[in-house]
Amino acid sequence: MAPVNILSIDGGGIRGVIPAVVLAEIERRTERRIAELFDLIAGTSTGGILACALARPDDDGQPRFAAAELIELYRTEGPKIFHPDLLKTIESGGGLTDERYDDSALNDTLGRYLGDTRLSQTLVDVLVTAYEIEQRKAIFFRSTSARDSAAQDFTLAAVARATSAAPTYFEPAQIRDVAGMRSLALIDGGVFAINPSLCALAEVTKAGQRDAVTVIASLGTGSHTRSLPYSEVKHWGALAWARPILDVVFDGVADTTDFELDQLLPERAYKRLQTELLLASDDLDDATASNLTALQQEADRLVTERAADLDELCATLTS
Repeated sequence: MAPVNILSIDGGGIRGVIPAVVLAEIERRTERRIAELFDLIAGTSTGGILACALARPDDDGQPRFAAAELIELYRTEGPKIFHPDLLKTIESGGGLTDERYDDSALNDTLGRYLGDTRLSQTLVDVLVTAYEIEQRKAIFFRSTSARDSAAQDFTLAAVARATSAAPTYFEPAQIRDVAGMRSLALIDGGVFAINPSLCALAEVTKAGQRDAVTVIASLGTGSHTRSLPYSEVKHWGALAWARPILDVVFDGVADTTDFELDQLLPERAYKRLQTELLLASDDLDDATASNLTALQQEADRLVTERAADLDELCATLTS
């Protein structure tokens, strides 16, 4: 049985800069594109956007983007996507009574980067998470299913829009499959799988490839360091909890997945590359120039501090 290499990319909004930098470093060290190194790429939210872009083919059937180009996506498009429009901020009560951001810049960016490419056309297997709010169930966009049925096939732009529809930040996505057979109303998959590594392992297990897994490279977007002091939180009601609870859910789900995979897989098989945010904001939407610089610094520090792990991972991927 051929070895299986899995890449998993967390959600985290603008903090997707961090895994993008790590991926660019992997490409630099191996002199190969990510789609040439991994057999399955799983992603949630911003990680789902990266997964779709990394697996998108160009007209010659080669990877359309180098990871370094996707760093630029965050630098150039992030400030437009997370533009703090004063009128929208007032109308939405800062995201409490309506979504915080208009989605036109997000839709435009996804359209330009992902085009009309379909899930069924990806260079490697892709798994992207979202949550269906009308049917109340988890949704997994899977290229393996898309190749078998047009009813399971969607454009990558639609998949990316769905997985990145973070509650209170953007309105839910309503998308249709390419066959026009069904419509889905979706929000960010981070509500149940901010770290989709375990979902990816389940995917290959179902395909009978569990014993062939060589490595799961799980890339975080920076862990929260902002405390929620008991003295303040004990007096909070629904309004005060509205924004922090999303971060708590995302953080807790990511930590739980990390724990589970640590128990399920040998140390060498599960490579978690995550860093504490010591300089950058942990906000999903802080796309200011200063924070983008800080996120780059956090990513550079991660690459430096985990150099030996990156060397080992690259050796595994190219062996």
